[in-house]
Amino acid sequence: MDQYQLCIIKIKQLHIYQRTPMKIIATHLFNDYSGSPKVLMQLLKGWNKHGITTQLYTCAGREGFLSDLPDVKYSFFNYRFAANPVIRFVNLMVSQIILCVKILKNTENTDIIYVNTVLPFGAAVAGKLKGNRVIYHIHETSMKPAILKSFLFGIVEWCATDIVYVSNYLADQESFSNKKMHVLHNAIENEFLSKAEADAIEKEGLSNVLMVCSLKTYKGINEFVQLSNCLPHHNFRLVLNANKNEIADYFKKVKLPENLEIFETQSNVHPFYKWADVVLNLSKPNEWVETFGLTIIEGMAYGNPAIVPPVGGVTEVIENGVNGFTLDSDDIVEIANKIGVWTSNDNYFKSFRKSARSAVAQYNEDRFILKNIQILETK
Repeated sequence: MDQYQLCIIKIKQLHIYQRTPMKIIATHLFNDYSGSPKVLMQLLKGWNKHGITTQLYTCAGREGFLSDLPDVKYSFFNYRFAANPVIRFVNLMVSQIILCVKILKNTENTDIIYVNTVLPFGAAVAGKLKGNRVIYHIHETSMKPAILKSFLFGIVEWCATDIVYVSNYLADQESFSNKKMHVLHNAIENEFLSKAEADAIEKEGLSNVLMVCSLKTYKGINEFVQLSNCLPHHNFRLVLNANKNEIADYFKKVKLPENLEIFETQSNVHPFYKWADVVLNLSKPNEWVETFGLTIIEGMAYGNPAIVPPVGGVTEVIENGVNGFTLDSDDIVEIANKIGVWTSNDNYFKSFRKSARSAVAQYNEDRFILKNIQILETK
């Protein structure tokens, strides 16, 4: 009997003997189509499926993975992202004061406060003041300016009872004393995996290169453009978590090659992964360290090997030389060479495809939910 089966048995036993109902107050600052709200969406659905009452506090007026979830009670606070860092900081502080007051007024001290990312710290402060159990789900380590990171992680140190990390790398980088610490790798949605399996086709060769990321320079966007120039006989697609105006403004002084297509925010990325032959993550570790890499396992569900940075939690997903390569995004020549080797040797590339599909099994959503509930039940 493996650990997964034991976990299922333990959870079933806990539900049989559970004496009091559980309620989770989940909080997330900025609802969009990026990785961290997607993880919280999976948890909210899983908690509800297992009979746990949920309430979500998030910003108003945004569409994203946290929108319109069934059986979730919503409470909103105002937060608007601003390009100006001073205005953005003021907006953050005001929003968290409002969030703190709302939670102080509307929750019981028996509720579990679940803080997704370190940003909605107002919820953690409220939980600390009321004596709630405060669980942080930490996705990030790279944050600027340094004083903001020190402040936010200082709140974690003061308020958290438990900390959930998305990778072993992150747990090592951001460890805290006298806290219950748990590593819980992200998972691929069951629905996503079923769709990927249904859409599976036998591909020949390597023609199409995909990257899905935020519109940030440190995500390696400029390097992706350079790479598309280096490989004119390959097709490149860049899917950005941004609108058309933001994209146009970013690239207004850049001459884009004809083999590169750029897309705005997509609520459905399946067609892109189906189109792709390889998925890239070109984040620059000296500016931004990837703590996991959800888009990479989504790509692997379609049998797409990946090239990722050699640092961070993403190296726990990609085994160098097996289901992809770990390369520095500054080394465009070497990345182009690896893609060239894959392109010229189809049997070699197919072995990477097979390994990519096989690796996805360890990121099972049901296992992810059950492990999370086990954390909730362990006091």
